[in-house]
Amino acid sequence: MKPALIVHGGAWDIPDEAVDACKSGCHRALAAGWSILSNGGSALDAIEAAIIVLEDDPVFDAGYGSHLNLDGHVECDAIVMNGVTLRVGAAATLQRIKNPIQLARKILENCPHMMLVAAGAERFAKEHGIELCEPEELVSEAEHEAWMKCKADKHAAEHHRGHEQGTVGAVAIDAADNLFAATSTGGTCCKLPGRVGDSPLIGCGCYADSEAGGVSCTGYGEAIMKVVLAKSAVDFLCRPETCVNTPANISCGTSSADMAAREAVHLLAKRTHGTGGLILLDRRGNPGFAFNTPRMAYGLITANGSLVTAV
Repeated sequence: MKPALIVHGGAWDIPDEAVDACKSGCHRALAAGWSILSNGGSALDAIEAAIIVLEDDPVFDAGYGSHLNLDGHVECDAIVMNGVTLRVGAAATLQRIKNPIQLARKILENCPHMMLVAAGAERFAKEHGIELCEPEELVSEAEHEAWMKCKADKHAAEHHRGHEQGTVGAVAIDAADNLFAATSTGGTCCKLPGRVGDSPLIGCGCYADSEAGGVSCTGYGEAIMKVVLAKSAVDFLCRPETCVNTPANISCGTSSADMAAREAVHLLAKRTHGTGGLILLDRRGNPGFAFNTPRMAYGLITANGSLVTAV
């Protein structure tokens, strides 16, 4: 099996001045993951490395730079899924974890459960060697300023770089045919404390099945949950012949993997009137993507091993 990797940095109305930063972040994430895969490393190591790069970049809504909730705190969610075993590691409402994807992996590998939240998740992290940070270490200057504007006036999209900005994700297959998918997010700006969106939920923000493919989603979480978007996209991979009647206002590529992604985003729009996007790899490693937002930041490895990013 030839290794494959695809990443995303969120589907939203990315302004022109943020395009270069989004492309650069996706390129660095690709490079981090591909350096592992191309040297025979595991898909799990590769997606963790890629997601960490994106979580550390404040241009994206994950880890450092996440949106602040109504009380002015960061609450992060993350998930990683093994396509062979269908096992998941997920964590939600984290306030003291610098890289939530690391905790999701610890849960995947070391926990009898598949999801932990809040203080219990952070306790598990500490017990398994993940250092806790101070909550303010996750707050970027830009997001704090946006929150202050909302507090002084009212919650408004114009205060933020993107209302549903920058959820991040990755899907990878390694030379041993192991498939993993992952998603990490800081959620929506000024969300109610304790809100959990689609990102850490199996089948919603992420899904992986080695018999079909793997998916990571981004967008309006409450809508994505309604149609179990990631699992729906994987199901469409199994029957690409249905991907022929989706409208032209959904951006995607031209492969059967792209068509499955497009059909899933069409389902999201048709049934919920929601917006978002997704990336995927089919079981053979063919990449696909689709989105119905103005732009989506993503990157993939081409057949000749080149790193390509776009917004």
